[in-house]
Amino acid sequence: MKKVERQRALVAKNLALFQCPVCRQKMISVTGNSLICENNHHFDFNRHGYLHFLNGAANTEYSREMFESRRQLLTAGLFKPIIQKISQLMPQKAMRILDVGTGEGTPLLQLANLRSKCNDTMVGFDISKPGITLATQLPLNAFFCVADLRKLPFAASSFDFILELFSPSDYREFNRVLKDDGTLIKVIPNANYLVELRHLLYQAGERNYQYDNSRVLKLFKQHYPNCRHQAITYEFNIPAGLQAAMLEMTPLHWGENAKPLTNEELSSLTKITVDVSLLIVKKS
Repeated sequence: MKKVERQRALVAKNLALFQCPVCRQKMISVTGNSLICENNHHFDFNRHGYLHFLNGAANTEYSREMFESRRQLLTAGLFKPIIQKISQLMPQKAMRILDVGTGEGTPLLQLANLRSKCNDTMVGFDISKPGITLATQLPLNAFFCVADLRKLPFAASSFDFILELFSPSDYREFNRVLKDDGTLIKVIPNANYLVELRHLLYQAGERNYQYDNSRVLKLFKQHYPNCRHQAITYEFNIPAGLQAAMLEMTPLHWGENAKPLTNEELSSLTKITVDVSLLIVKKS
């Protein structure tokens, strides 16, 4: 089967996962090349096999080059300890999994590889077309789509597990699509996340020289007072030749007063600190 045929078949098999982002009614069929809702709104599969649920163009600064750089570092293992810990926290049974802000999809692929015996149904979405286009190229039996975080094209109580890795959140929508007893894990940076790169790009006292996650953490705890908080910190050895990709994969170099790095400065970046918190909540 061609890629678009596989994706149509996957959506048709899991039709109950989806709802129309226009009228909020359920999807009733995959007919020809279209996913169709009760009110006859049509969403066409493109040649890459994904659906575009946004009304108009997305407003994002993330380029294909940024996602390609991200893939290089993630394939080399930058986030593997995070994904391994998340996998350990999940039950070993078939689950419906939603990856929020999936980007180019490598973390979802790595999670799928760790859970290869579980027969999960996996869906990843992002606002970025370049990211989703790259995600569809992965050797992964998952469905990817372009969608709005604040108007998810998914039915109520349709997912057992939501993963959100360094992405914005809409907790009302998360609560709507997460099943009772489902689990949400949000991954946020801590103060020392990519600190070596921060200190190359900025001087002490500048806004991006340090990072404070207290605002994000406070908001999450307002929505989920009983959440668990687990820190993960490690050093990652940057493979030779991927220093430029390390710079390109993060928006840190976009910030005000970010200085251009010389080749010598980049080559000095041989290790990077990954310092994150997993915010874990079970819906009751």
